[in-house]
Amino acid sequence: MRLRAAAHAVVHSRWVLVAGVAISVAIPLFTLPRLPHVSVWPVFLGLLPWIVGKYLLCPLRWRALTSGSLTRGWHVRAYAESELLGLLTPGHVGADLWRLKRLTGAGLPRGDALTSVAADRLVGAIALAAFVGFAGSALPVRMIVAAGLVAVLALLAVVVLRRVRPDLLPMGPLPKPRALAHGLWLSAWYQLSIAGLLLGTIVATGQHVAPLALLGAFGASQIAGAVPGPNGASPREGALVVALAALGVPWAAAAAAVALKAAVAWLPALALGGVSLVLTRRAARQGVLALA
Repeated sequence: MRLRAAAHAVVHSRWVLVAGVAISVAIPLFTLPRLPHVSVWPVFLGLLPWIVGKYLLCPLRWRALTSGSLTRGWHVRAYAESELLGLLTPGHVGADLWRLKRLTGAGLPRGDALTSVAADRLVGAIALAAFVGFAGSALPVRMIVAAGLVAVLALLAVVVLRRVRPDLLPMGPLPKPRALAHGLWLSAWYQLSIAGLLLGTIVATGQHVAPLALLGAFGASQIAGAVPGPNGASPREGALVVALAALGVPWAAAAAAVALKAAVAWLPALALGGVSLVLTRRAARQGVLALA
């Protein structure tokens, strides 16, 4: 228990967070000038679809899984705000807490708000698991079976838990199957946008990796995401560096590409989430927070 408590304290330490941010920024600064070929254009080409995936498709997925009549614009703004706070907290927990706060502040019952955030997390996890299965499978039939089994087992677990221990899930009604399917579809495109951003950062370092091999490396590294850590220096980033090195990418280039991918995520978070957060808090202070 003491070891677990100590590990929890280290993971959630502010100093660890600051160190993670510093590492994600310092690695590209030190490694990129030493690489023989560097170009920033592939990074921006990969960043654009990722911004669409993260700040448009993900909020639309969240809205599809949320009861109530909040607008698309409201979800886009609230999601952008939550992403900035998520980058500042290990495991992205700050994002979930902020979305809960925004939903309940907009008049949604707490049970429905919990359902909304939990369902969005669940659908994202199912899509990620399916993506890992796609990346690691060679036959289309295996891809379909793997994705289907993951989805069925995850949904079955939630249904059983709600019946056996409803006190563990103080949530409102579950989203309809059509909403879940729509959320999975949006999540699939978002996962592809992440892989596109990674491909852009790799090409920016002068390296080239076959797209299918890159998908496999990216999918395998996501398993390490179960262990929380600061953005840019989490076990997920470390596993991705190792996976890229196994594909023949030099260690310096692999570390630079992964760190660059984490570093550029701050740009839209600060530009979109930061501005929206300032406007939201200013409106809240004035007592005229709108639902649009």
